Amino acid sequence: MREQFAGILTEGGAENYIFQYDTDYLNRKDAKAVSLTLPLQKAPHESRVLFPFFDGLIPEGWLLDIAENNWKISKKDRMGLLLTCCKDCIGAVSVQPMED
Repeated sequence: MREQFAGILTEGGAENYIFQYDTDYLNRKDAKAVSLTLPLQKAPHESRVLFPFFDGLIPEGWLLDIAENNWKISKKDRMGLLLTCCKDCIGAVSVQPMED
């Protein structure tokens, strides 16, 4: 969020998504929620589908077709598309894969 590490989005088994804000980010005086639908809180946000805010970052239409064809990622693989296409999004939020 604006070049600051804000939290971790994970995809678990059985199509379960979790977004958890980072404790250091929550303790910042200037901390802002990444979305109105994902308010600042210590408890993780959980969903059976990719959170609409993050899903909205994924390209659509012909740009999605390019991503699907060039990177061989299925349109159904929302997390794969998010990680591949949303490293440098328009707006305040970017999505970066975690380093091992």
